[in-house]
Amino acid sequence: MTESLCTPEKLLEALNDLGLKTSTLHHEAVFRVGEGDDIKAGLPGAHTKNLFLKDDKGQLWLISAEQSTTINLKTLPKVIGSGRLSFGSEERLYNALGVRPGSVTALGLINDPEKNVRFILDKALADADIVNFHPLTNTATTSLTQADFRRFIASLDRDLVIIDFAALT
Repeated sequence: MTESLCTPEKLLEALNDLGLKTSTLHHEAVFRVGEGDDIKAGLPGAHTKNLFLKDDKGQLWLISAEQSTTINLKTLPKVIGSGRLSFGSEERLYNALGVRPGSVTALGLINDPEKNVRFILDKALADADIVNFHPLTNTATTSLTQADFRRFIASLDRDLVIIDFAALT
């Protein structure tokens, strides 16, 4: 699969080809939520945290949530219908979404045409007018409207599963 992985440049080109309006800010590498607050302060919209998980049945999961959303990994399996969850390895992440730790993003679903990764979107993020994701690299942030994000997901022929994590706490 690695020969056909989409690069950050090709991703932005694909978003443009879909007619989506994006804005990308290049910045120093940001590895975790809580880092880069000065960068985020200059970007309107919701900022994300993205969890790449594997359940004990081998199913892969990507959860994209608003950065302040609390996600309880112990209760999550019952909510999403999975087995017991753990974080996916760096190798599994790269093979599934074509990104490295620190760069996990819903935009990485472009590298999963076989739909091996199940995608869950946090309701708080789904309700945001503008969403910000890394464009396959943690040295940039791409902003797009919710409508354009949903057009991107639809272009991948993905079902959009939305869970209200705030209602679960």
